[in-house]
Order: sequence, then structure tokens, then C-alpha cells
Amino acid sequence: MPFTRVAVGGLSPLFIGSGRAVVAAALAAVALALTRQRPPRGVQWARLAVVAGGVVVGFPLLSSFALTTAPASHGAVVVALLPAATAVMAVLRGKDRPPRAFWALTAVGAVAAVAFAAVQGGGIAGLRWSDVLFLGAVVTAAIGYAEGGLLARELGAWQTVSWALVLSFPLMLGLAVAAAAQQPPSGTPVEWAAFAYLAVVSMFLGFFAWYRGLALGPMARVSQVQLVQPVLTICWAALLLGEDLTWGTVVGGLAVVACAGAAVRVRLGRSVRGVGPLSPGRSIDRPTRRQGTDAEAAGSLR
Repeated sequence: MPFTRVAVGGLSPLFIGSGRAVVAAALAAVALALTRQRPPRGVQWARLAVVAGGVVVGFPLLSSFALTTAPASHGAVVVALLPAATAVMAVLRGKDRPPRAFWALTAVGAVAAVAFAAVQGGGIAGLRWSDVLFLGAVVTAAIGYAEGGLLARELGAWQTVSWALVLSFPLMLGLAVAAAAQQPPSGTPVEWAAFAYLAVVSMFLGFFAWYRGLALGPMARVSQVQLVQPVLTICWAALLLGEDLTWGTVVGGLAVVACAGAAVRVRLGRSVRGVGPLSPGRSIDRPTRRQGTDAEAAGSLR
């Protein structure tokens, strides 16, 4: 968000949201071609469209438009709900069955993150249009994260985001050309550098690790790592945009990180039978139990 806030100072939000995807799609096409990846098949293309709609089209465009009027710290107030939204989508879409303790910690973490960001951002004084855009960005990103995490188990982490970018390339190229024709880009070197970061890191490389983590899962639990995002947003906003960084930020940030760590460490409920080793419902200690059972059976046969 801080880099988006920098970029919208001289570039239109439509150009930022679409142009970053065009650059990332070009990088993705090169990576897929060089490594000779096999294209997705059948319904996987439809699922990739869901991923693209959430993380390539929805979140970048909605957040870019919202940040034309809202500061980065205020954006952290609403986006702090993303971990909880991702956990809900992961449960609805996958086979995660978190225990009540997980949901309790998730709720505490979401409240702590929102409260922390609200205090640092000056409070929430009524619903504004930018808040509606941020909420839309949260919903679309949560859907894209949940579907992408499942698809990464079939296609691979970087392959999933790469194919999603390639799939959305025609649409995003058309939007970028239209945005450039309506308002020719005329940013400063700093604004173009921020745009480059958004295209190469936020839109492409960052998803390599993120989708890999979601694929390893369980997604509902891994998604709570995002609770540290409001803290990082405030810190980077202080460094890049000159916003205040006080002891309250440090203390509040530690509290949010503690909630994230506690939620991540909560064990999920019993796994679902028949799922693979990377399936969302699989318990981490099931292989040990199964190996022990097989060893006992072999011993009895001998």
C-alpha cells in the first residue's frame, strides 16, 4: 500500500492497477516458456480465472482507486480483515476444519489488527467510498488466495500465479492502453520505481512464496500470517511517507504479531480421509501414525 500510495501521486489508479499486471504477465510468460510448463487443462482454466479475478484484477484495481483519497495507514484498517476473510474462504472452498480455539484467536487477531491500525490512522470516522473499495479488495483477494492455494497444489506455486497473469493479460493490456490514452503517464522517477516494485514484486515474485505457503497449508492457519500486514504497512508508511512511528506502534505491532503466531500454532481438527499429503485437511502427524501401523502389521506377518 505505501508503494501504491507513492505511485498514485503521478500515475492514474487505472494505469497502476492494470499496468502492473501487464508487466508481471510478460515476466510470467517468459518464465513459463523457458521452463516449458505444461498448460492447465479443463476446469483448471476456470479456476485460474477466479484467481485472476481476485488477485490480478480485483485487489490491485480496487486498492489503487481507494488510495487516491485514503492514506496508506487508513487502508491498513480495512485490509486488516483480510486474514479472517481468507480463513473463511479457505474453510468454505477447502476441507479445513479449524477448532474453536483457532476461530477465537483469529477474531482476537482481527480485532487487534483493526484497533491498532485505526489508532495509528487516526480512527474510523464513518464509512467512506474508499472504505467500500477496500472492503471489495479484501473480498476479492480472499477468494483469490483460497482458490490459488488449492490450485497451487496441482500446478505449483509460481506456475499458478503465472498462468493467472497470462490469462488476464488481454484484459489488463486493454485497460492499461485505455488508461494511458485517457491520462498519459507522467510520473517522477520515484513514482515509476514504486510502480516497478508493484509490478515485479507485489504482482509476481511475492506470490511465489505466498502460494507455496498456502499450498503446504492448512490454508486457514497459514492465512493468519497476514495479521502482521497492518504493522508492516504502518512501518513502511512511516519510512516512505513520513508518517509518525511511535512506541505505541511498536507495542501494538508486537501484540498483533503475537496473535498471528498463536493462531498459526493452533492445530487443526481431524483430517479428512483420502486426501493427499498437501491437502488442506491433512493432519501433520498422520504419516507418523500410519507408518507405525504399517510397521506393526509387517511385524505380525513376519
